[in-house]
Amino acid sequence: MRIMDSYGLAECRFQAELFEASCEKQACSSKIFVRRFMNSDLAERIDRDSFLYEVADIDSAFEDLDGQYGKSDYGVEKYTPDELHWIGYIYRYWAYITGKTSKSIYKLIKTDELRDLYYPYHSLDPEQAIDRIKESKNIVDVDDITRGVEILRRVRAKRGV
Repeated sequence: MRIMDSYGLAECRFQAELFEASCEKQACSSKIFVRRFMNSDLAERIDRDSFLYEVADIDSAFEDLDGQYGKSDYGVEKYTPDELHWIGYIYRYWAYITGKTSKSIYKLIKTDELRDLYYPYHSLDPEQAIDRIKESKNIVDVDDITRGVEILRRVRAKRGV
Protein backbone atom coordinates (compact mmCIF):
# COMPACT_ATOMS: atom_id res chain seq x y z
CA MET A 1 0.00 0.00 0.00
CA ARG A 2 1.32 3.41 -0.94
CA ILE A 3 1.37 6.29 1.52
CA MET A 4 -0.69 9.29 0.49
CA ASP A 5 1.52 12.23 -0.42
CA SER A 6 1.02 15.75 -1.77
CA TYR A 7 0.91 14.50 -5.37
CA GLY A 8 -1.83 12.01 -4.51
CA LEU A 9 -3.79 14.66 -2.63
CA ALA A 10 -3.59 16.94 -5.67
CA GLU A 11 -4.99 14.14 -7.82
CA CYS A 12 -7.78 13.58 -5.29
CA ARG A 13 -8.67 17.27 -5.25
CA PHE A 14 -8.72 17.45 -9.04
CA GLN A 15 -10.97 14.42 -9.41
CA ALA A 16 -13.27 15.60 -6.61
CA GLU A 17 -13.63 19.02 -8.25
CA LEU A 18 -14.25 17.38 -11.62
CA PHE A 19 -17.01 15.18 -10.22
CA GLU A 20 -18.56 18.14 -8.41
CA ALA A 21 -18.50 20.29 -11.56
CA SER A 22 -20.22 17.53 -13.53
CA CYS A 23 -23.51 18.60 -11.90
CA GLU A 24 -23.54 21.74 -14.00
CA LYS A 25 -21.31 20.93 -16.97
CA GLN A 26 -22.69 17.53 -17.97
CA ALA A 27 -26.22 16.88 -19.21
CA CYS A 28 -26.18 13.16 -18.39
CA SER A 29 -27.03 11.73 -14.99
CA SER A 30 -24.37 11.62 -12.30
CA LYS A 31 -24.26 7.84 -12.38
CA ILE A 32 -23.60 7.84 -16.15
CA PHE A 33 -20.93 10.53 -15.80
CA VAL A 34 -19.07 8.58 -13.12
CA ARG A 35 -19.25 5.32 -15.08
CA ARG A 36 -17.90 7.04 -18.19
CA PHE A 37 -15.13 8.74 -16.26
CA MET A 38 -13.99 5.67 -14.33
CA ASN A 39 -13.65 3.71 -17.59
CA SER A 40 -12.14 6.58 -19.59
CA ASP A 41 -8.71 7.22 -21.06
CA LEU A 42 -8.56 10.28 -18.80
CA ALA A 43 -8.89 8.13 -15.66
CA GLU A 44 -6.19 5.83 -17.06
CA ARG A 45 -3.85 8.79 -17.46
CA ILE A 46 -4.52 9.86 -13.88
CA ASP A 47 -3.88 6.28 -12.74
CA ARG A 48 -0.42 6.41 -14.32
CA ASP A 49 0.51 9.39 -12.09
CA SER A 50 1.55 11.56 -15.00
CA PHE A 51 -1.63 13.56 -15.29
CA LEU A 52 -0.71 16.53 -13.11
CA TYR A 53 2.30 17.19 -15.34
CA GLU A 54 -0.10 17.85 -18.20
CA VAL A 55 -1.65 21.26 -18.55
CA ALA A 56 -5.15 20.28 -17.52
CA ASP A 57 -8.14 21.97 -16.06
CA ILE A 58 -11.71 20.93 -15.43
CA ASP A 59 -12.96 22.18 -18.81
CA SER A 60 -10.31 20.32 -20.78
CA ALA A 61 -11.11 17.16 -18.80
CA PHE A 62 -14.77 17.44 -19.84
CA GLU A 63 -13.65 17.99 -23.44
CA ASP A 64 -11.54 14.81 -23.25
CA LEU A 65 -14.50 12.82 -21.95
CA ASP A 66 -16.86 14.24 -24.58
CA GLY A 67 -14.25 13.52 -27.23
CA GLN A 68 -14.00 9.89 -26.15
CA TYR A 69 -17.69 9.17 -25.59
CA GLY A 70 -19.57 12.00 -27.28
CA LYS A 71 -22.01 14.28 -25.51
CA SER A 72 -24.87 12.57 -23.73
CA ASP A 73 -28.04 13.63 -22.00
CA TYR A 74 -28.94 10.10 -20.93
CA GLY A 75 -30.38 9.74 -17.45
CA VAL A 76 -31.94 12.35 -15.21
CA GLU A 77 -30.82 11.77 -11.62
CA LYS A 78 -28.19 14.22 -10.47
CA TYR A 79 -26.39 13.73 -7.18
CA THR A 80 -25.63 16.71 -4.98
CA PRO A 81 -22.31 18.49 -5.54
CA ASP A 82 -21.17 17.41 -2.06
CA GLU A 83 -21.93 13.76 -2.77
CA LEU A 84 -20.11 13.89 -6.08
CA HIS A 85 -17.11 15.66 -4.54
CA TRP A 86 -16.79 12.93 -1.91
CA ILE A 87 -17.33 10.11 -4.40
CA GLY A 88 -14.63 11.48 -6.71
CA TYR A 89 -12.23 11.95 -3.83
CA ILE A 90 -12.78 8.45 -2.43
CA TYR A 91 -12.40 6.74 -5.81
CA ARG A 92 -9.10 8.53 -6.49
CA TYR A 93 -7.79 8.07 -2.94
CA TRP A 94 -8.51 4.34 -3.15
CA ALA A 95 -6.85 4.00 -6.53
CA TYR A 96 -3.82 5.99 -5.42
CA ILE A 97 -3.03 4.20 -2.16
CA THR A 98 -3.61 0.72 -3.57
CA GLY A 99 -2.09 1.29 -7.01
CA LYS A 100 -5.19 -0.19 -8.61
CA THR A 101 -6.80 1.25 -11.71
CA SER A 102 -9.95 3.34 -11.69
CA LYS A 103 -11.71 0.58 -13.62
CA SER A 104 -10.88 -2.03 -11.01
CA ILE A 105 -12.01 0.20 -8.13
CA TYR A 106 -15.24 0.97 -9.99
CA LYS A 107 -15.86 -2.77 -10.39
CA LEU A 108 -15.48 -3.21 -6.62
CA ILE A 109 -18.03 -0.54 -5.71
CA LYS A 110 -20.46 1.17 -8.04
CA THR A 111 -21.51 4.79 -7.78
CA ASP A 112 -24.94 4.20 -6.27
CA GLU A 113 -23.41 2.04 -3.51
CA LEU A 114 -20.85 4.73 -2.74
CA ARG A 115 -23.55 7.39 -2.74
CA ASP A 116 -25.51 5.41 -0.13
CA LEU A 117 -22.42 5.55 2.09
CA TYR A 118 -21.92 9.29 1.79
CA TYR A 119 -23.86 10.31 4.89
CA PRO A 120 -22.46 7.68 7.27
CA TYR A 121 -18.85 7.92 5.99
CA HIS A 122 -18.22 11.42 4.61
CA SER A 123 -16.87 12.72 7.91
CA LEU A 124 -14.36 9.88 8.27
CA ASP A 125 -10.77 10.00 7.13
CA PRO A 126 -10.75 8.64 3.53
CA GLU A 127 -8.59 5.68 4.51
CA GLN A 128 -10.97 4.77 7.34
CA ALA A 129 -13.96 5.03 4.99
CA ILE A 130 -12.23 2.79 2.45
CA ASP A 131 -11.34 0.25 5.15
CA ARG A 132 -14.96 0.12 6.30
CA ILE A 133 -16.20 -0.29 2.74
CA LYS A 134 -13.72 -3.11 2.12
CA GLU A 135 -14.72 -4.77 5.37
CA SER A 136 -18.44 -4.59 4.58
CA LYS A 137 -17.90 -6.03 1.10
CA ASN A 138 -15.39 -8.67 2.27
CA ILE A 139 -12.63 -7.23 0.09
CA VAL A 140 -9.23 -8.41 1.26
CA ASP A 141 -6.06 -7.02 -0.29
CA VAL A 142 -2.83 -8.96 -0.35
CA ASP A 143 -1.29 -6.11 1.68
CA ASP A 144 -3.92 -6.64 4.39
CA ILE A 145 -3.11 -10.34 4.58
CA THR A 146 0.62 -9.63 4.73
CA ARG A 147 0.08 -7.06 7.48
CA GLY A 148 -2.05 -9.56 9.43
CA VAL A 149 0.60 -12.25 9.14
CA GLU A 150 3.27 -9.83 10.40
CA ILE A 151 1.12 -8.92 13.42
CA LEU A 152 0.45 -12.59 14.15
CA ARG A 153 4.19 -13.35 14.00
CA ARG A 154 4.95 -10.54 16.45
CA VAL A 155 2.24 -11.75 18.85
CA ARG A 156 3.54 -15.32 18.68
CA ALA A 157 7.14 -14.15 19.17
CA LYS A 158 6.13 -12.25 22.32
CA ARG A 159 4.35 -15.33 23.67
CA GLY A 160 7.28 -17.58 22.81
CA VAL A 161 5.26 -19.78 20.46
